[in-house]
Amino acid sequence: MDSSRIIDLLLFAIPSLITGLIAYYFFKEHTKNEDGRRRFLLQKDLEVSALPTRLQAYERMTLFLERIAPSKLLLRVAPTSSDKNTYEAMLIQAIESEFEHNLAQQIYVSEQCWSIINTAKNATIQLIRKASLLEKTDTADKLREVVLTEMLERRAPSDLALSFIKDEVKNIL
Repeated sequence: MDSSRIIDLLLFAIPSLITGLIAYYFFKEHTKNEDGRRRFLLQKDLEVSALPTRLQAYERMTLFLERIAPSKLLLRVAPTSSDKNTYEAMLIQAIESEFEHNLAQQIYVSEQCWSIINTAKNATIQLIRKASLLEKTDTADKLREVVLTEMLERRAPSDLALSFIKDEVKNIL
């Protein structure tokens, strides 16, 4: 083959190769964009269907926090005897029972929210235990009085967790 024929072949082949590469690049980008769009629509559909379940989980955790608030817990769980240790155990059992009933909700709330809820539960139990250890606390009624007095002086641990839940739900909506 002579050199002019090779040059002619290159002159025809180079534009074809360039056109093919450009077409490949555009097809690749189009496919990538379509895949991203499909993922976005699927994610959007999943969020719409999961939103009621997530909101229900936040509602249940709000109810849990309201029920373990010391002022409400002490009104709901009345002492059966005057023994402070029995009453302390009853209160802690009520909190633990409520918590175990709502364990599955951790799937639907954020990790940080679950951690704060767990901390509020533990702080409430700790508050009851500390009140029970005081020397002036010798009966179940005195335990109730000490815990309620403590709640007058500071916020309940569940109040902070409730504030966090409200903020998180505002961000979701």
